[in-house]
Amino acid sequence: MTSTLQTGSRISRPRSRSVNATLAWAILLALVLATQLAQGQTFTLLYAFGNGTDGGTPYASLVLDSAGNLYGTTFAGGRGSAGTVFKLDTAGKETVLYNFKGGADGAYPFAGLVRGPGGGLFGTTVEGGASNHGTVFKLSTTGKQTVLHSFKSQDGSYPDAGLLRDSAGNLYGATVEGGASNLGTVFMLDTTGTQTVLHSFTGGTDGRFSYVYGSLVRDAAGNFYGTTLAGGASNQGIVFKLDTTGTETILYNFTGGADGGYPYAGLVIDKKGNLYGTTYLGGASGQGTVFKVNNAGKETVLYSFTGGADGGNPTARLLRLNGNLYGTTYSGGASNSGVVFKLDATRKETVLHSFDYSNDGGYPTARLIRDAAGNLYGTASAGGASNHGTVFKLTP
Repeated sequence: MTSTLQTGSRISRPRSRSVNATLAWAILLALVLATQLAQGQTFTLLYAFGNGTDGGTPYASLVLDSAGNLYGTTFAGGRGSAGTVFKLDTAGKETVLYNFKGGADGAYPFAGLVRGPGGGLFGTTVEGGASNHGTVFKLSTTGKQTVLHSFKSQDGSYPDAGLLRDSAGNLYGATVEGGASNLGTVFMLDTTGTQTVLHSFTGGTDGRFSYVYGSLVRDAAGNFYGTTLAGGASNQGIVFKLDTTGTETILYNFTGGADGGYPYAGLVIDKKGNLYGTTYLGGASGQGTVFKVNNAGKETVLYSFTGGADGGNPTARLLRLNGNLYGTTYSGGASNSGVVFKLDATRKETVLHSFDYSNDGGYPTARLIRDAAGNLYGTASAGGASNHGTVFKLTP
C-alpha cells in the first residue's frame, strides 16, 4: 500500500487555457494579490526540505510547544528513506528527532503528531510494524521511539489519519483499510497498549475510510465525528457520527454535485455542535467546497472554489478562529500550486497567500495551526528550493 498524494495521480495537472481566459485569470489574480498587499499579510518561508537526511514531503500539520518550536513529520527522506519526525526552532534550524528505518519501527508517517504530558509526541506510520500494516508510536523528548501498536489487518491497516488524545491518555484514530470488511476502521488505543476497534466500515452506505487527511473530532458527550472519502448513498463520501458504544449515524451523504463530493479532510466543531469541513470536488464549479453540517444533518455550502485565483481542491482540515475559517487548497492560485485562504462569517473568501511552487512551496495538504500572537503555520507537500516541500509562517 502506498499512501501518497502526488501530482499526476489522483490530483489533476493544470489545464490549458485560451489566451483570453489566461488574460482574464491573470487580471483577477493581480487584483487578489493587490488585496493581499493592502491587508499587509506577511509570508515567511521557514524551511525547505531537501529529501535527504533532513526529510521530504511533509503531508501533515504541525504542533507547537510553549517555546515556539514546531514539530512535524515527513513522509519521505531521512537516514532510512522512510520518513522522519523533525523539530524546527524559532531560528528556522531543523533537527531530525527520529529517522524511521522502515521495519518494525514503522515507515512513512503520513499524519501529524499530538503532544502528551512532558512533551512526548504520538503519531502513526502508514506502513512498517510487525505485519507491515502500520503503527502507532510514541517519541520521547530525547528521541527514543516506542511502538505502541502494530496493525495486523483485522484490527486495521494503514492509519493515514491523525490521532486524537483524550484527558485520560487514550488515543483514537482511523485506518484506510483493514477491519471486518477490509475497508477501514475507527480504533482506540488505551494507556496499556490495548487496541479496540470501535467501528469497521463496510464500504456501502456507512462509508469507506480511505485517504483521510484529518483526525476525528469529539464533542463533550464523547461522540466522534468524521468523514469518509467514499461510500454513502452516492459513493461520494459521508459525514458520520460515532457514539460511545460504536454505533454509527450518517449525518450527511454527499452527492458529488453542488453540495460537494469526496471529503478528504476531517472536521471542526463549534460550541453548538455544527460541523465544518471541505470537499475535494463538487460545488458550483466542481473544484471543491467549504461546508457546514448542523445537528439535524442539514448541509450548507459556505463556499464553492472555482479552481482559479481563489484556489481549488481543498484537502486540509479547517482552522476555526473567531467565527472565521482558515484553510488551504491543493491547487489553484498563481501557479496552480494552492493557496492559503480565509472565509469569514459572511462567506467572503480572502486569499491570504498564493503559492508559487519553486520558491515557497506548493500543494499544501495539512491543516494550519496558530500561535498566541495570531501567526499561522503550515506545510506545503512539494515545491521549494529542492522540490520536496516547505514549512511556512503567515501573519494574516
